[in-house]
Amino acid sequence: MTASSSSGLSVLQGGALTTGAVLGTGVISLPAVAAGLAGPASLIAWIALVALSIPLAATFAALGSRYPDTGGVSTYARLAFGRRAAAVVGWCFYLAVPMGAAPAAAFAGGYLSDLLGGGRRTEVLTILVLIVLVGTTNAFGIRVSGRVQLVLAAVLVVLLVAAIAVALPQADLDHLTPFAPHGWGAIGSATAVLVWAFAGWEAVSSLSADYRSPRRDIPRATAIAISVVGVLYVGVAATSVLVLGPAAGNSTAPLSDLLATGLGESARIATTVLALLLTIGVMNAYFAGGARLGAALGRDGALPAWLTRGSSAGEVPLRSLGALVGLCLISTTVTVAVGVDLTAALLLVTGSFTLVYVIGSAAAVRLLPHGTWSHRGAVIALISTLGLLWMTGWHVLWALGVAAAALVYDAVTDRRTSSLTVASAPEIALDRTAP
Repeated sequence: MTASSSSGLSVLQGGALTTGAVLGTGVISLPAVAAGLAGPASLIAWIALVALSIPLAATFAALGSRYPDTGGVSTYARLAFGRRAAAVVGWCFYLAVPMGAAPAAAFAGGYLSDLLGGGRRTEVLTILVLIVLVGTTNAFGIRVSGRVQLVLAAVLVVLLVAAIAVALPQADLDHLTPFAPHGWGAIGSATAVLVWAFAGWEAVSSLSADYRSPRRDIPRATAIAISVVGVLYVGVAATSVLVLGPAAGNSTAPLSDLLATGLGESARIATTVLALLLTIGVMNAYFAGGARLGAALGRDGALPAWLTRGSSAGEVPLRSLGALVGLCLISTTVTVAVGVDLTAALLLVTGSFTLVYVIGSAAAVRLLPHGTWSHRGAVIALISTLGLLWMTGWHVLWALGVAAAALVYDAVTDRRTSSLTVASAPEIALDRTAP
């Protein structure tokens, strides 16, 4: 059963899913991580990434408007560069979701542990519960998860604005000095980590075919998300530095510390709820987009055809979703057993996302009409993401290994993508004239 214009995602639901994908776990802990790496100078990294998000988000919105398909970035890569590029992008994103699930949920686990105690045991239990909860929500379809996300987004915006408003009266400009205690080069390290906070523009591209009117609604939903994300990220980061000072870099629950500064220790309950809601929001968006991408990759032959069921707009990709949840549980088990450092795990995942951004932006440069603002934005996005890839350093080796595995799978599998591609091309081609 396919989606109709009345049953697909609305602008507000799409904006909420996009906001949830980007304004996720980063805002509850990364202000502290970035401040620990670069001090007050980390604010430059935040502002730079907000600026980068504008052409990057606009690029994916333009692609989604013209080529609405559940394959998302993988579809754009296939149209621009062929099936091998599509397989590389698809694998990098699909496998980044289970890789990122554990550290994402661990942020919320840290807040629960800070409130209830229990240390690592509380964090692990939180991770497992959130994976199952979000997987179950998505099993009911995009309309249910979209409505859930809309409610979550509204609550999150209110709580984050409240945290900033309550804490700002305690701000101290002296906390801005020394501005770069670890040197100016540390801004690059902070930027590489903060890519995690801004990953998400590509996640909802797999939902483009589920909008009621992709051509009209995707740009509007993206504009809402850019505005909300930019204001709240910079607001929370600046407030953390100005209020907490050097202590911001050592905090495991910076939002709790901010609210406790203005309202007392009882405010930690509210911020723990906020941390949980933020985490559910970002995992909900990634599970929704990732499950649809997996089904599309099965359809196109880049993953086993068994995953194909549910690849059409409006359908629920239960097999792909089940595989994703299973991979998340396996990844969590390995992460806990090995004791992977949180920052290292973040960089491994952001390396995959950045490679996806590079290929997606390059596809946009090739596909979008030359001489238009959308094409110019794609060029800026490509140059910027290449810089981000360089700053990721050796952590990009994981993404390159996944890319190599995708190419090996492509080489040894007897696939029938030619007929499948031709079958889906007419629908995609119809939207090439979108503004």
